[in-house]
Amino acid sequence: MKKLLTTLLVCFAFYSITFAFSGEVIKSFSTPGSYPTGLCFDGKNLWLADRGTDKLYCLDPETGALIRQIESPAYWPMGLAWDGKYLWNADYRGRTDKSEDLDGMIFKIDPKDGTILKTLQAPSKSPKGLTWDGKYLWCVDDISDKVIQFSQVDGTTIKSFASPTSDPKGITFDGKYLWISDSGSDEIYMVDPNTGFVIIILDAPGKYVHGLAYMDNKLWVVDYEDDKIYQLKIRDNDKFIRKDKQMHKVTFNHNTTCYGPGKILTLDVNVALPENRDNQTILGEFAYNIKPTKILTDKWGQKTALFHFDDLKPGEKTEIQVTTVFESYNVRYFIYPENVGSLNDIPKEIKNKYLLDDEKYQINSKIIQETIKKVVGDEKNPYWIMRNLHQYLIDHLHYIMDGAWDTAPTVITNGHGSCSEYSFVFIALCKAAGLPTRYVGSTWDRKELAYMDDVYHRWVEVYLPNYGWIPTDPTHGDRVAPRDQAFPIGLVRAEALITTQSGGGSSTMEWNYNSNENHTTEPKTNINITHYADWDKVDNNTIKEEK
Repeated sequence: MKKLLTTLLVCFAFYSITFAFSGEVIKSFSTPGSYPTGLCFDGKNLWLADRGTDKLYCLDPETGALIRQIESPAYWPMGLAWDGKYLWNADYRGRTDKSEDLDGMIFKIDPKDGTILKTLQAPSKSPKGLTWDGKYLWCVDDISDKVIQFSQVDGTTIKSFASPTSDPKGITFDGKYLWISDSGSDEIYMVDPNTGFVIIILDAPGKYVHGLAYMDNKLWVVDYEDDKIYQLKIRDNDKFIRKDKQMHKVTFNHNTTCYGPGKILTLDVNVALPENRDNQTILGEFAYNIKPTKILTDKWGQKTALFHFDDLKPGEKTEIQVTTVFESYNVRYFIYPENVGSLNDIPKEIKNKYLLDDEKYQINSKIIQETIKKVVGDEKNPYWIMRNLHQYLIDHLHYIMDGAWDTAPTVITNGHGSCSEYSFVFIALCKAAGLPTRYVGSTWDRKELAYMDDVYHRWVEVYLPNYGWIPTDPTHGDRVAPRDQAFPIGLVRAEALITTQSGGGSSTMEWNYNSNENHTTEPKTNINITHYADWDKVDNNTIKEEK
């Protein structure tokens, strides 16, 4: 076999990401008890509840030093809240410590001496976190999996919605958004209190995150397992973090066989060439088993290797291999809606290029225009335009891969589609709303050390002013839990090699991604075309020479 690849990777030394990011730990200190649960901030100090000691502790937020302590109002204290004058405590068991009893209670407490000033029946059986929004109390319940806003006067529920996922433990309010921790996912979520939409997803600093508190643009988190309180950065200037570096070698294979009885007169195969992106760094040059005829670039800036063949007789076969070695990362963008610019802030060249209509989109069709009117309405914030359309697809489409690539209006009418069809609909709706959008295509590693991918995946990138091109995947977001619906927004996984970016209708790739072929034949010529990607793990220091 011909030599495919000889590339030294020593010069690409591993490096750590050192810039700040939302969720970065600023400092931490130990808790006074071993079963810490609720947390709140009284404007000067932190208050911490502990289930094991039945105490509420007042702590210095700078050092963690104990200032004083009071008795908890009952036996299983959980969430804590501060209303500007008094403490509020959600208790899991209520007034009895019998394990068979489950009767959540809410207590209003004088922080000076622990006197109980008011007692309410909790709006749910298993209240864990508690917070105050300036008018009402909020709690999370880990049995009903709900987030509940309720009256501090009589406990009446004002509103409720599904918790981000199935094991919520802590909740706090930052003046605009709710922050909710979940011990099952080991994640922390910024949640819109009006819709229940998850907007930001942070990795928790410990393995059993519980109470949350907010202070001075910082998030405080207590972990039940390691008995520590953490201070985290939020709303940092860095727009994303990339982590979990992996190294891969991917060989894309494209084979064409002429079965006759006629000849293939001409065959053109374009193989997409990936480029450096936030989630991937291409190492060295591409390796080819045969030399490309030429390298082409389409109107979207997509480079492809063109392979041209003439007069393939019955029984003859072409075999094309393009090998890419690259580093990949898990990338998570932190998109705060109020930091997104207006539609007027989108550069003119981006609008001129990525608001154009095409045959798969049909943005002026009646169905597309009526959908925009219903879903977007008068919304002007590009993030919320994108998010409302994302949610619309989740609510109105279901996934079916039937081999068809229908137009956006047809997909909406049918109510189902593949990943490509979800992408076409989402792009069409965003364009019709004035939001530039494109798609990317990839090959995926399914996390085995060696894997053959012949399914691939396509998703969408939306241009958000002040952030740039942001990935979102309405196909993978079509799930039940609010966290799972939001998870693909602003995420690219390390297991993806993005090969293609396009607005559609490419001169080389047409509407395909990864590869595209065109041929002319004599009459009654049977052709077989296969294409797939072979993934292999790569040593971090060198790539062995293959012969």
